[in-house]
Amino acid sequence: MFAEKLAKGDEVRVIAPSRSLKIISADNISYAVKVLESLGLKVTFGKHVNEEDTFQSSSISSRIEDLHDAFHDKNVKAILAVIGGSNANQLLKYIDYDLIKSNPKIFCGFSDITALQNAIYHKTGLVTYSGPQFSSFAMKKGFEYTRDFFKKIFFDSSPIHLTVSETWSNDAWFSDQENRIFHVNEGYWIIHPGDATGTIVGGNLSTIQLLHGTAYMPSFKNTVLFLEADSITEGACVFEFDRDLQSLIHQPYFDQVKALIIGRFEQKFSMDLEKLTLIINSKQELNDIPVIANADFGHTTPIFTFPIGGLCVLKSNQTSVTINLIEH
Repeated sequence: MFAEKLAKGDEVRVIAPSRSLKIISADNISYAVKVLESLGLKVTFGKHVNEEDTFQSSSISSRIEDLHDAFHDKNVKAILAVIGGSNANQLLKYIDYDLIKSNPKIFCGFSDITALQNAIYHKTGLVTYSGPQFSSFAMKKGFEYTRDFFKKIFFDSSPIHLTVSETWSNDAWFSDQENRIFHVNEGYWIIHPGDATGTIVGGNLSTIQLLHGTAYMPSFKNTVLFLEADSITEGACVFEFDRDLQSLIHQPYFDQVKALIIGRFEQKFSMDLEKLTLIINSKQELNDIPVIANADFGHTTPIFTFPIGGLCVLKSNQTSVTINLIEH
C-alpha cells in the first residue's frame, strides 16, 4: 500500500518520535522550514515536539499522541521525524496500526526511526520511507542531492534511477554551516556482482536488530536489504557491524534475501573495501547473492530516499552498478 504523492500546497507534519525538536537550534529550524516551503509544502508541528526529558526525548504518551494525530488529520499528507535518537522502539506496542492502515500517508526519517518504519510496514502494509528528517533540511551546503531525490520519490511515481553523488561529507554541519569538508565519492563498492529484484526492507542495522523476535519484524522473503550502520563506540565500529550483520543473518527466511545493499560508512569506522570484503566473505549465507556497498544513504550526507516495502531492481557486474526503484 502506497500513500498518495505530494503536491504543492500539501501539509507536512513534523513530529518527534525519538529525540525532541528542542535540541535543534532556532536558526536551523527556521532554515529547514524555509527549504520545505520552497518545495511548495506547508509545515506544521506536533503538539509535543518541544517536550524534553532527561534523555532528550519525551513521554511515550506524548509521542504516541503526536504520531496518531498526524495520521488522523486529513489535512496532513506527509509526516517527517525531527531527528533520530535511541528510543523510538518504545512506541511499538502503543501504536494504533488500524488507524495508520486506514489513513495511509508518507512517513519519512532514518536512523532510530527505522524501528517505526519497518514495524508500520510489517503491521499495516503501508510503504514507509528512509530518507531525510526535518533536521536534515537545515543543511545549507551539499544538500542538493538529498533534496532532489526527496522530490523525485514524493512528487512523482516514475521509476527512479539512483545516481551516485559527486561528493559526500561526514562533518558536524549542524554546528558549523560554513566550514564544511567534502570528499570525492569513489562510487559503489562491488563485492559480489549480480542481478536481483525484490521488496526493500532495512534501514539502520543496529535499530532493525531491536525488532528481532518481536511481532514487528518484517519478513525477509524475496527482499533486497538496504542496511547502513552507525556506532557510538569509537574504535569498535567495524566489530559491531560484523556481529550486527551476523545477527541479522540468523533471522528466519534470510536464505530468501535476494541482495544486500550497504550504505556509506562514517569515517570513524575506518572501513574500506578490503575490510568489508573480508567481513562479507566470512558469511557463507552471502556467497550467492549480490552485495554492493558505499551507496548514498546512512549517517553521512548526502542521501537518497528509499521506500521500505517498495520494489528494487539491481543490476551489477564487475565494473558497474545500476539500482532502480520501480515501485515507490
